[in-house]
Amino acid sequence: MATQHAKMRGHAITEEEGGPDLVTFREAAQRVVDEGIAPTMSHQRISQLHKKDENFPPVQQIGRAKVLDWRTAKSYFVAHAAKAANRDSRRRAPNEDE
Repeated sequence: MATQHAKMRGHAITEEEGGPDLVTFREAAQRVVDEGIAPTMSHQRISQLHKKDENFPPVQQIGRAKVLDWRTAKSYFVAHAAKAANRDSRRRAPNEDE
């Protein structure tokens, strides 16, 4: 059985990259709005996407909170917002004026 140290070999944290940017679903929802990815997002909607979308980024459980790495999740939310905006003009971010 591999030790925790052996499992971590090959996953070095470098100064350039840093470690994962773990955020809760609530923080991820806030970042989606703050970064202009979508006009609105709630932690409840992120929870729904986690349960129903097989392409949702990996999630970890820490205590009662579910967290995800924002660096990998951001591209998922950008793609999801683009699909939603194509379906409904109300879902377009304010900077997407036509």
